Amino acid sequence: TKKKISLKKKKKKMPQQRFPKIEILSIQPHHIQFILSETDTSMANAIRRIMIAEVPTLAIDLVEYAENSSVLNDEYIAHRLGLLPIRYVPEGSMRGGDCHTAFLPHTECVCYDRCPRCSVEFELDVDFDKVNMTRPDQDRDLPLTVTSRDLISNNILVAPAHFLNEEEQDEAHDEGISIVKLGPGQNLKLKAIARMGISKEHAKWCPVAVATYRFWPIITINDEACQMLTMEQKQELVEACPDRILELDEITGNLVAVENAYEMATYTEDLKVAQDAMKKRPEDDDFVKVEPSTDRFVFSVETTGAMDAEEVLFSALRVLKDRMNYLAAEVEKLKD
Repeated sequence: TKKKISLKKKKKKMPQQRFPKIEILSIQPHHIQFILSETDTSMANAIRRIMIAEVPTLAIDLVEYAENSSVLNDEYIAHRLGLLPIRYVPEGSMRGGDCHTAFLPHTECVCYDRCPRCSVEFELDVDFDKVNMTRPDQDRDLPLTVTSRDLISNNILVAPAHFLNEEEQDEAHDEGISIVKLGPGQNLKLKAIARMGISKEHAKWCPVAVATYRFWPIITINDEACQMLTMEQKQELVEACPDRILELDEITGNLVAVENAYEMATYTEDLKVAQDAMKKRPEDDDFVKVEPSTDRFVFSVETTGAMDAEEVLFSALRVLKDRMNYLAAEVEKLKD
């Protein structure tokens, strides 16, 4: 017998090839919650770490003082200025966006010191005695708060983010983020230079205040086993969960998972201990199983105000894509 051997190369498939998906749960200018699915923790961690450390933003990097007679020294005020979120709004847009196409990193710019391509200049000039003349009579004995509103930008597309949202603005006592308080005879005059950078270099360039994810809970209810339980025992299982992820159906009386269980599941042992005490034999199946998914993650991202939450996510995906393309190009060079 003769064997026929094909010399044609078989097309190899990538092992465990994944196609990640994103599903938006809620979105606001300063906060976004979404589900990342059909991937693993390596991808989830990569996106989270990029959002924290590698999304470029603008921040004040240099401060030149003309006069400072306030109670705070120059370095202290410079530090407070550096932590102000600086918002870039592209022309024709209302959202804080990615500034990487509008500005160059200072180290890559060909200018001698600074230019509009790599920096934005802010001026601040507040004199207590001059401003006090325009204040209401009842406020003239109070200190004057210098805020982010007093910073005047030379770029109409760039300004400090004074508040995260309208609710915060309504509750605030000041017109923006407080920098320093001035008293009679005191004034502050300076020039601040904002540059583009990433949080790997300094935390002031971090676009997010919170960037976390949690594992999606897989809640399996064994209806057959639950039929052996009394209503009191079912209620006991509901109350055994400190995160309240279970409830009793009002019509059938069966155990069911609550709608927002993914927000509350903490995978505590309390439920397992309670149902182990109800089993006739230790080897019997669990009535309820709560396990973390290995390919589905719930992200929660809150921004500092420098960028809209949606833009932070898009920018992080762009950075990840650029990194992967760079890696692929380097691998191709090694083949040559």
